[in-house]
Amino acid sequence: MHFNDLIRMKKINLLLLFLFCCNAVFAQNDSLQNIVEGRVNSAEQMRKPYVVLICSDAFRWDYAQKYQAKNLLKFSAEGVRAASMMPSFPASTHANHFALVSGLYPSHSGIVGNEFYDPARNEMFKPRDASWFGEEPIWVTAEKQKMLTASFLYIDTDPAIKGVHITYLYKHLKNHVYTAEERGRALKDWLSLPEEKRPHFIACYIPDADHAGHTYGPNSAEVKNAVAFVDDVVGKMVEAAKSTGMPVNFIFVSDHGMFNFDREHRLQIPSTIDKDKFITVSQGNYVSLYAKNPADIMPMYEKLKAEHADGYDVVLKKDLPPILHFGTGDDRYNRIGDIMLMAQHPKIFTNSTGYGAHGFDGHEVKDNQATFFAWGPAFKPHLEIPTFDNIEVYDVMTKILAIKGLPNDGTGTIAKEILK
Repeated sequence: MHFNDLIRMKKINLLLLFLFCCNAVFAQNDSLQNIVEGRVNSAEQMRKPYVVLICSDAFRWDYAQKYQAKNLLKFSAEGVRAASMMPSFPASTHANHFALVSGLYPSHSGIVGNEFYDPARNEMFKPRDASWFGEEPIWVTAEKQKMLTASFLYIDTDPAIKGVHITYLYKHLKNHVYTAEERGRALKDWLSLPEEKRPHFIACYIPDADHAGHTYGPNSAEVKNAVAFVDDVVGKMVEAAKSTGMPVNFIFVSDHGMFNFDREHRLQIPSTIDKDKFITVSQGNYVSLYAKNPADIMPMYEKLKAEHADGYDVVLKKDLPPILHFGTGDDRYNRIGDIMLMAQHPKIFTNSTGYGAHGFDGHEVKDNQATFFAWGPAFKPHLEIPTFDNIEVYDVMTKILAIKGLPNDGTGTIAKEILK
């Protein structure tokens, strides 16, 4: 074979190898994410800024400083840093992830915890079932207004809420742990799409600090390592965004904090509760009793009040403190128990062998408070603000994206304070 022919064949083989590798990468990406085909941004939405919401589960209000998360400290110093952020009650994952993206207290959204009962449906909460979600999160609102959105594992983005799937969705896979590099690469890929296909709202969820905190406690080496991983993810995502040249605004939050519960005095659900008359659901910091017959509420309440042990209070739903926004008048979906056994911090109802817990009102237990940092072209620089309620984050995001948000429980004051 002629020398030039050899060179030509070598170039063809290299090209084929390159194309094979590209196809392998695309195939892997396709296997990791669901994409709703055929959607495009409207001409108006193409001109809008970008918001990346990163929620690190149980990233306590003081973790960045406590464990010297260098990226988060650097970026928040350049933008906005809140003293802390107040989670909605109960300070649990599903309730607060939805509060952040709807601006609604859990009692108003109907997502009142990680586990709860609906008397009308006669069943326990199933997060992958869209029919449980009566209210609209920001990605559904954006998609309805012809703005594309994306999720990297963000809580409750799997179901088609209000009949609308998020456009780009990375899947939860049992046998796959996503690296910081994968998260950064996903963001870069999304922001590098043609503008008609490019998502403007992107939500990312990181569970590591929560898992480590529950198992080993918030003061453990494992939590320190989890914080370092979260910080690395943030660094990789910011680097990825900068490489695209897009005007990206980052909001880093957590859903709640973490505290060491009293392992020596674990609370147990009273055995005297009649299971034929009540559905009982424990959230750790409280137990909900749902009466099958309203006539049984007061007799059981009086019985529990008379015999209850130290470590918890017996409270009727109508008598819960107004600051919780969790009483009878707030319970729009009737998913809060008729009788509540409210644990007294640091005791909880549990048989867990772990060390960490959450759930309590952040006003009562500071370690339950969350984190809020934000930076990017939409935010005022070098601004420190006091603690605020997490329902305010929704208005911040809709203002940046310039989409019409839905009525919510926020006041809009934080958006005015921190946005340029």
